[in-house]
Amino acid sequence: MLLRDFFIQLSENQLLNSTAKKYGLKLGAQNVVAGTNIEETIASIKELNAHNISCTVDNLGEFVSSEEEATTAKEQILAVIEAIHENGVNAHISLKPSQLGLDIDVDFCYDNLYEIVEKAAAYNIFVNFDMEDYGRLQTSFDMVEELSKTFNNVGTVIQSYFYRAKDDIEKFQNYRLRIVKGAYKEPVEVAFQDKLDIDLNYIELIEYHLLHGKFTSIATHDHNVIAHVKRFVADNNIPLEKFEFQMLYGFRTDMQKELAKEGYNFCVYVPFGEDWYGYFMRRLAERPQNINLVTKQVFTKKTNTILAVAAGAFVLGRLTKRKK
Repeated sequence: MLLRDFFIQLSENQLLNSTAKKYGLKLGAQNVVAGTNIEETIASIKELNAHNISCTVDNLGEFVSSEEEATTAKEQILAVIEAIHENGVNAHISLKPSQLGLDIDVDFCYDNLYEIVEKAAAYNIFVNFDMEDYGRLQTSFDMVEELSKTFNNVGTVIQSYFYRAKDDIEKFQNYRLRIVKGAYKEPVEVAFQDKLDIDLNYIELIEYHLLHGKFTSIATHDHNVIAHVKRFVADNNIPLEKFEFQMLYGFRTDMQKELAKEGYNFCVYVPFGEDWYGYFMRRLAERPQNINLVTKQVFTKKTNTILAVAAGAFVLGRLTKRKK
């Protein structure tokens, strides 16, 4: 848990984010980011589609604090939707309400989300609402529910570290859901702190939605979880068209292709843009074992030097504050 907390703290540090944004893609981050622009991203999607792998596309962005930034993010997502349609690729959208202005003004954010979902619906493209920290959770769920009154192409995410997750998954059982463990630092008042508790709840949520839900995206790199799901769907005669496995771009690529070859629906979470650092640190916080999956292909010696210096400065700053 200490390692997890450390990665979460790194993800929230704007200095480290700026440093990584400036240098990262030149130093190897392209192995976990599908492209810096839409054209490169579409090319990456086509390559994955060729292996019978679908994609969900995330326009990366952190620390959105102005309507101008949120509007820029909206326009970028609208352009991605247009590109998906024009190129006929098998892909849909994942987005974070905070990037569209949730922390600025709820009505402003909702208007942005409505425009995105409306355009996606016109092209029969699904839009998944990524869930963030607890403080944004209920407002995000409320907007999903409100949009679903008009559109049928909206789904969301259930995070297994929240105590309320079982209630939420029952409430949203008629939605397409992605089940994850959770990647933010949450207090004991609202979330499990022990890894075993989070993992057990994760499996329970997956099983519940497979049995009762509309469609389940099982987001994991853990071969043990995947093996468990394979046995569970076979034992309960759950058809393959009711679920998919989902992994991050650049992680366990051989396993991704193998699962697709075995006939399972498979989707890759495809982030693009230069603002990759916070996203990547949260993925390591979610499952620190992910370090072993990407270290060789992502971090060069030069990358390690730059980010280690920045991380060291961050840790030193934390220690200095404690002494004061």
